[in-house]
Amino acid sequence: MNITCVIGARGGSKGVAGKNYRPLLGKPLIAWSIEQALACPDIKRVVVSTDSEAIAEVSRAAGAHVPFMRPDELANDTAGKWEVWQHALAATDAHFAGDPIDLFVDLDCTSPLREVDDISKAIAQFRATDKDAVFTVCEARKNPYFNMLETDESGNLRISKQLPKPIVRRQDAPKVVEHVASIYVLSPDYLRRGTGLLSGRTGGYDIGSAKSLDIDSEFDFELVEYLMRKRLGLLT
Repeated sequence: MNITCVIGARGGSKGVAGKNYRPLLGKPLIAWSIEQALACPDIKRVVVSTDSEAIAEVSRAAGAHVPFMRPDELANDTAGKWEVWQHALAATDAHFAGDPIDLFVDLDCTSPLREVDDISKAIAQFRATDKDAVFTVCEARKNPYFNMLETDESGNLRISKQLPKPIVRRQDAPKVVEHVASIYVLSPDYLRRGTGLLSGRTGGYDIGSAKSLDIDSEFDFELVEYLMRKRLGLLT
């Protein structure tokens, strides 16, 4: 089975400038995800989708293919991940003609806390079900039935999801999970015909809260770097 991993990384970033190739413990951030994908025995090929020559260069150096450059209209702040995936799927299949993708895996390069075993387990979970997609989740830190609030029409705060009987203990609230931008496993057919990640039959792979952090800000970068140092035994 041709399981291809696509890692998307555009050059522009408002939260952390140049974050996708910024050094993390001496290695470009995207290189951590590329190396994880290359180390996964299930994955045949690793492709990077980017609009940046700088990212393309470090990606090739880390062992990934960069067979195409992402068009400008898919590299701005308004471009959706689904459309980027659809383009990457079509462009990769066109480049590697005769060897089409059987299973599409995406790793978010801002989530280096995942482990290789998580990638294999997410793939195995997908293959053991009839889902169109499986992606990483973890138990939600806040619960809309208990401590997440919205402002009502009168300007007052209210519980986001209200039940006939109010929840007074967190343990009694219905379990909810949060979407973790880390690992996505999708059927190529679903990616071609679907309209978004949740437009079909989807399942969640629980990666756990400790590995759920991704980098969207300078604080996130510092926190992830600390956790990586701790994992690698580099704290002094």
